[in-house]
Amino acid sequence: MKAYVLHGIGDYRFEEAEVPSVESGTVLVRVKAAGICGSDIPRAYRTGAYSHPLIIGHEFAGEVVKTGEGVNKGWLHKRVGIFPLIPCMKCPQCQKKQYEMCSNYNYLGSRTNGAFAEYVRVPEWNLIELPELVTMEQAAMLEPMAVAVHAIRRVQPHSEEQIAVCGLGTIGLFVVMFLLEMGCQNVYAAGNKDFQKSMAENIGIKKENFCDIRDQDFSNWLLNRTGGAGADVFFDCVGKNEVIKQGILGLAPKGKMMLVGNPASDMELEKNLYWKILRRQLQLFGTWNSSFTHEKTDDWNYVLESLQQQRIKPEKVITHRMDIESFMDGFEIMRDKREDYIKIMMTNEL
Repeated sequence: MKAYVLHGIGDYRFEEAEVPSVESGTVLVRVKAAGICGSDIPRAYRTGAYSHPLIIGHEFAGEVVKTGEGVNKGWLHKRVGIFPLIPCMKCPQCQKKQYEMCSNYNYLGSRTNGAFAEYVRVPEWNLIELPELVTMEQAAMLEPMAVAVHAIRRVQPHSEEQIAVCGLGTIGLFVVMFLLEMGCQNVYAAGNKDFQKSMAENIGIKKENFCDIRDQDFSNWLLNRTGGAGADVFFDCVGKNEVIKQGILGLAPKGKMMLVGNPASDMELEKNLYWKILRRQLQLFGTWNSSFTHEKTDDWNYVLESLQQQRIKPEKVITHRMDIESFMDGFEIMRDKREDYIKIMMTNEL
């Protein structure tokens, strides 16, 4: 099969690879669509993976074309989305069905071979069947959408609350999209590109509710927009000190800050900001991954239901579509930032 194989830091090749064998409890999935995550870029060019050679890629969907021993044969030829984290099923978190916080997990695309190929081996447990109206491209974004939903559910915002989202990459835009889908009426978004502004407006943010942080202080802007009250909930989808500072300064008393973005560097908290957390009785929340339990109440089933009922349109964030032969260009666009992008998608159905 054709695959993108990471042999070492910066040594990323499009080459022939063996089709994975199907082991007990696993299936072979023909990849139909796969998206590049922001974490794939440092993995390929700066930090490397846990082991090499490795096929990276963890945001994907496809069709089951072969089943291993012990697998329900009903999966054959099913259209599926894939939860990329493979839990150990033994640790205390797994025993509580908090699989996203497993202490000894494996992971498709970072610890074992993933989706930037024609085929990938997937444990049966990690499959979720796609409803008829859900496209492969939409399903390839189930993982980042579920991450956004998980963050929102952690803080449980009310529809009438003032909600701020700073950082409009894929996750930030999905946070905005699902907040609006959930009926939140007062959502404010902050970005630093004209392209992000147009994207935010395209998914439903009012022009007056976008703050361009290139020339405006977001915390002061928030206070002005909320009549001095501040935001009830603040989503940091960037992972930088200055954004946390803006959030603390822009939150209302008893406000909630949800930390979503992976940290870009060491995080430090100034004494005066710490005092504000105490005196305003602010709440800080962390989030990680998403809930996948095979129950209707988990994040993945929530996203699938929203897609099936066409309450959300995640395809609006796809900026580039490429076949497998030209997909390397997508990595270089993201690495070099030579043009605007949000989600770059590989599709084998072009």
